[in-house]
Amino acid sequence: MKPSLLDLTLEELSKEVKPSFRAKQIYNWIYQHYVTDIEQMKNLPKALREELRERFVLHPLKIVQVQRSSDGSKKYLFVAEDGLTIESVLLPMKPEIRDKSGKVIKESKYTICVSSQVGCKIGCSFCLTAKSGFKRDLTPGEIVAQILLLKMDNEIAPNRRVNVVYMGMGEPLDNLENVTKAIKVLNESNGLAIGMRRQTISTSGLSHQIKRLGEMDLGVLLAISLHAVDDALREELMPINRAYNIESIIEAVREFPIDQRKRVMFEYLVLGGLNDDIKSAKKLVKLLHGIKAKVNLIYFNPYPGSPYTRPSEEKMEEFKSYLNSHGVICTIRESKGLDISAACGQLKEQHDSA
Repeated sequence: MKPSLLDLTLEELSKEVKPSFRAKQIYNWIYQHYVTDIEQMKNLPKALREELRERFVLHPLKIVQVQRSSDGSKKYLFVAEDGLTIESVLLPMKPEIRDKSGKVIKESKYTICVSSQVGCKIGCSFCLTAKSGFKRDLTPGEIVAQILLLKMDNEIAPNRRVNVVYMGMGEPLDNLENVTKAIKVLNESNGLAIGMRRQTISTSGLSHQIKRLGEMDLGVLLAISLHAVDDALREELMPINRAYNIESIIEAVREFPIDQRKRVMFEYLVLGGLNDDIKSAKKLVKLLHGIKAKVNLIYFNPYPGSPYTRPSEEKMEEFKSYLNSHGVICTIRESKGLDISAACGQLKEQHDSA
């Protein structure tokens, strides 16, 4: 496969094209004008446009299906150059507000959840992505393309910031080099200019990679998919826990550089009758003692054939109240997309088996 122009930082692109000032023009066409074809870059010499077409593709992904939820969230299925498919999700977080004259007072806010791999090696028992196995890592350009194409498809202006969470298909820290490269491309001031603190890496807890990411000191936020408070249950849910147990994850998190205004997010997928009791909440408070943490409780999204059930609202509220009353900031993530293929990997599974 040809590399994509989206694989390259501005500095790298300036070394690939001559004269180097052309790199900014190319970046401007891609990220500010949302062009879909190199031929549309009209202020580039024809010879350079031909050279670019020979050496690179522009968009390494194509949108093949979109599911729209009644709550405004959208799930996208993309196909890559080699025919493999991945998913992304657009989540509207706050609606646009206008005054009586129609002037926009507050702009709408969005979060985009992106994939980092085709499939996944981690094998979590509650995750549908794991069922299809691991195929390959995504390139930096394929990661960047998800954000760019979602912004284009939803007519989100280039200068409008979005929040990006690496928590779609795959384990981001298992593809650390390409994910961090994509983070840098997205952060380019001449590109989409998505700040480091608007980008969150959600990991199942690869302790050594958390340490490596911390050493890079990019300024990105960290979210840990914890889901259990003891190793026995976590190993059942997440086999990776045998290699990276809870203690090793907590140790790596304690060393991770976090902006004083920010917190480490702990994602806690709540499964009915398994990890939704007050005893688990007490263990969680003890586990996070001394860490500037925030816990995000997540309702399990059932899918056909899953052995797990969705917890009750009462249990979720009790768990949340216990944590908040014992000094741990806790929220319940609002479930979105329940009327579409909400579970990660579900749309891909439906498409690939059709």
